[in-house]
Amino acid sequence: MQIGMVGLGKMGGNMVRRLLRGGHECVVSDLNSANVQQLAGEGAKGSESLKDFAAQLKAPRVVWVMVPAGDPTEQTVMALADEMQRGDIIIDGGNSYFKDDVRRSKKLSERGIQYVDVGTSGGVWGLERGYCMMIGGPRPVVERLDPIFRTLAPGMGSTPRTPGRETTGGTAEDGYLYCGPAGAGHFVKMVHNGIEYGLMQAYAEGFDIFRNASSQALPEEIRYQLNLADIAEVWRRGSVVGSWLLDLTAMALVENPSLSNYTGAVQDSGEGRWTILAAIEEAVPAEVLSAALYARFRSRQDHTFAEKMLSAMRQKFGGHLETSGGSRGK
Repeated sequence: MQIGMVGLGKMGGNMVRRLLRGGHECVVSDLNSANVQQLAGEGAKGSESLKDFAAQLKAPRVVWVMVPAGDPTEQTVMALADEMQRGDIIIDGGNSYFKDDVRRSKKLSERGIQYVDVGTSGGVWGLERGYCMMIGGPRPVVERLDPIFRTLAPGMGSTPRTPGRETTGGTAEDGYLYCGPAGAGHFVKMVHNGIEYGLMQAYAEGFDIFRNASSQALPEEIRYQLNLADIAEVWRRGSVVGSWLLDLTAMALVENPSLSNYTGAVQDSGEGRWTILAAIEEAVPAEVLSAALYARFRSRQDHTFAEKMLSAMRQKFGGHLETSGGSRGK
């Protein structure tokens, strides 16, 4: 299947590579011409402008946008729409706010352009592991795009099957899911990231307790010199708290047990805030998720070992780099 990709950063570029490996034809565009040239050398078709990009795609065109959420996505989608025709499809695979999806979908539908929102999880590891995708938009359009999603998704792999799912069918076991109409995909991804905040905060606080178990303020008989890397490793082996986040934690602690290469200033990409806003609108208590978000706000003022843990996990799963202290993530 032919698909265009706009945005060739740490996720978009690897998604193109995975699609090429799967036998798809990819036309690529990026503000950085070096990224275009790199992927053109790996089998994709490069382009010099959005007009040139659109001209190389066969109707009905399918374009995946993988640029930062907010104004960059808004501007890219609208600029693409000017180069597209009725029946063409624009996919937003970034971390857009689900209400923006609803608005954009309505606006594009007036021009006969279909819009699909895809919450995409996989970070810098997606090329090899695959991408977990939560999809919103018109069901018939999403079904037409199934070859794309199936290639990008992890597939069943070695993950044990959940007892009772043998007869349920569907694509969830393969790592991608149609969630509902416009905005539903990004809504599910938004809450996914809110939960991620809570999980990360729980690990970070627990390991901070371990690190301070040797405090001179404690009675000598209950001071413990604990090997944090070993604790993370043993928990990976059969523990109920095992997870991919713990795998990445173990990796970071082996590389640098003190995490001195991190300042502990932890950014938030937006979805955590939006999850709390959704909880407020629905009158749903979300104490843990709210506390995890506020902990990130506080981390930009002073830094604990727990916050260095959070920063290490973000860098490991998504390649997120720390920014200067005091800035506010969006």
